[in-house]
Amino acid sequence: MTQEALAQLLPFVVLIAAFYLLAIRPQQKRNKAHQELVASLVEGDRVITIGGMHGTVRTLEDDRVGLEVATGMIVEFARSAVAQKIEG
Repeated sequence: MTQEALAQLLPFVVLIAAFYLLAIRPQQKRNKAHQELVASLVEGDRVITIGGMHGTVRTLEDDRVGLEVATGMIVEFARSAVAQKIEG
């Protein structure tokens, strides 16, 4: 390849690298962190779902979690619906 051909290719390489660093890599980090959160759930954890429902984990199955949202009221959600744990 000549220097002229490399000079024409350089902007595309820079664009692809920037796209990876600004879009793809952060999304992969968020996905990994969410998977770790879902895997670390234990009974008694206070959580918030992606829909904003607050509850306490009462049952855990492979792909579902039972949240107590009121005294004696357990609602089942997909594990992936848990957005975050509430500390304290």
